[in-house]
Amino acid sequence: MKAALLALLVSTGALAAPPELFFDDFSQPDLVALQASGWTPRSKAGHPGVEGAAWRATALSLVDDPALPGNRLLRLTARSDGTGAGTEQAQLCQQRKFLEGTYAARVRFSDTPISGVDGDPIIQSFYAVAPLKHDFDPEFSELDWEYLPNGGWGSEKTRLYGVSWQTVRLDPWVAHNQSHEEFGALGGWHVLLMQVSDGKVRMYLDGRQLAQHGGRNYPVVPMAISFNLWFAPAGLLPQTEQPRVYQEDVDWVFHARNQVLSPAEVGAAVQGYRRRGVAREDTVPASGLDSRCDF
Repeated sequence: MKAALLALLVSTGALAAPPELFFDDFSQPDLVALQASGWTPRSKAGHPGVEGAAWRATALSLVDDPALPGNRLLRLTARSDGTGAGTEQAQLCQQRKFLEGTYAARVRFSDTPISGVDGDPIIQSFYAVAPLKHDFDPEFSELDWEYLPNGGWGSEKTRLYGVSWQTVRLDPWVAHNQSHEEFGALGGWHVLLMQVSDGKVRMYLDGRQLAQHGGRNYPVVPMAISFNLWFAPAGLLPQTEQPRVYQEDVDWVFHARNQVLSPAEVGAAVQGYRRRGVAREDTVPASGLDSRCDF
């Protein structure tokens, strides 16, 4: 089926249950309902982020959208007082069953904390990932959007990273990937989109293609769609009495399995879901793979 026809059928409601599509606009009433729909909040300590930091389900919430009555948002909240024990990070993962096709999400980045002093290297992300089982695991796969409003990774520049991974060793750090850096402040709402097909990963920001990756950096195993908000360990500000608190919001997330959809086609599909009052759709087949949320 042509991508344009698929988007048209979804947007008009001609397909009551479109095959192999995933959509969630986070209209669930609470985290219990969110988990029942296949999402897993992270609670296990460890990489990435500040050593000794906690990952907590309470760092995730579903809130009313102040800009659109009746709409709901997923909110990730991370806080730090400058110590590992005083740092809390947020991560949410869907089932591990996504590989080729089109990925998209509407995300609100933050340039400044909602409280506390500014300047911590905070990472705000939307990504798809499979676990790293050992150093240089050949089956590791990851597609990454990371926004760094206060810099990080050896640079103080504000930028958005679009990264496609082959593999990595965490300690000492050696990475094999391709990346694009989009410099400048991006606080506010944005649509992040990835097309994964025919050995190429194309990355779009608000309908504009920023990069094309491929070769050995093309994903090879099913991944989990994920969001996280965390502090880079290098460059964390000194300890303060008042924690520094950051937030990242997600309006919706979408995946079309084995279909390459343009940004306009994805936008039409999302509007079609909302026009028909469909808050969630999942016809992507389960993979049977481990869907834990600690990577």
